[in-house]
Amino acid sequence: MSALPVLYSFRRCPYAMRARLALAVSGQVCELREVVLRSKPQGLLQASPKATVPVLVLADGKVLDQSLDIMLWALQRHDPGAWLAPSDGALQDMLALIAECDGPFKHALDRCKYPSRYPDTDIDAERAKATTWLGLLDARLSTRPHLFGTHTALADMAIGPFVRQFAAIDAPWWDAQPWPHLQAWLAHWQAAPLLARVMDKLPAWVDGTQGVVFPAEPVP
Repeated sequence: MSALPVLYSFRRCPYAMRARLALAVSGQVCELREVVLRSKPQGLLQASPKATVPVLVLADGKVLDQSLDIMLWALQRHDPGAWLAPSDGALQDMLALIAECDGPFKHALDRCKYPSRYPDTDIDAERAKATTWLGLLDARLSTRPHLFGTHTALADMAIGPFVRQFAAIDAPWWDAQPWPHLQAWLAHWQAAPLLARVMDKLPAWVDGTQGVVFPAEPVP
């Protein structure tokens, strides 16, 4: 297994989730090392001083420690679902929308989900910022089943984990919002067999031991 790329991951982290989704759909087999973030192993710290997940260490020693870089690396090698080729728009358009998710929306999401970490933040204002952006996604989805057209693409799989996280903060509130298209999109996203395949609960990896082969079986 040592010749495989090594992925440091944490199952519930949305950044790590989207990296695993791309690796799985593209069939890029790696050694998965599940990390406990409150007790980070030395292997992770040595691989990336940033010490956040995901981190992918390639067989040649190159390190990718940004989730979007990992997605692109995997899909540029094999993209059976045409995630990089949406039916509406282009890759750069998807990257621009993902940047909005990873920037302003993620900033608001963190403050809504973890208010005790940000005692000086106006949580209502942050929720308003998040809901404005989510409303734009709903409007976008009113004319197409996926964010960039007729099939699932990079933007859907990169943004989905963060919308999922926001929806879980207060499920009754989420269900009451006037976003039928976004709510249906998220429900479809969460029901996808691919998501279930990458969410197996694993024991924490310990320095000096082997991780597990990921994906465990080919993704159809």
